[in-house]
Amino acid sequence: MTVKEYNKSVESYSDNIYRFVLKNIRDTDRAKDIVQDTFEKVWKNHADISYAKAKSYLFSTAYHTLIDSIRRDKYKASWEDADANKYVTNETYSDVNEILHQALEQLPPDQKNVILLRDYEGYNYNEIAEITNLSESQVKVYIFRGRQFLKNYIGKIEVLV
Repeated sequence: MTVKEYNKSVESYSDNIYRFVLKNIRDTDRAKDIVQDTFEKVWKNHADISYAKAKSYLFSTAYHTLIDSIRRDKYKASWEDADANKYVTNETYSDVNEILHQALEQLPPDQKNVILLRDYEGYNYNEIAEITNLSESQVKVYIFRGRQFLKNYIGKIEVLV
């Protein structure tokens, strides 16, 4: 990939990668860092990458960088150690979008990633399999199980509204 092609791929795919990462970790600063790390890794190998495969390579790299970041954060202190009574509120309301995001957070990481790639980013099963290094049938199984969980978690839409 030439420098011009690299710059074109940055312009073309950076927003999509950012949205994908942000949907997974829901932290804008960390998402920006992961996107930056992704493009840095791609830049280091840009001479070995074909421009035709740049999109797939970028999403694969972003996915693996995201997983590394999540694993690294497992060893950091969490908010669960803090006094929860200070942060509790009694206000209740029904926001379908918020409930959907809460449901997504309950999914295992693999299911969450494939659902986000399929339903939010619009990738087909084969592309998701390439990005996540899973088989196409495993991608389909994860999507099915994730959607079943979301359906059961959210319940009937009439109840929410």
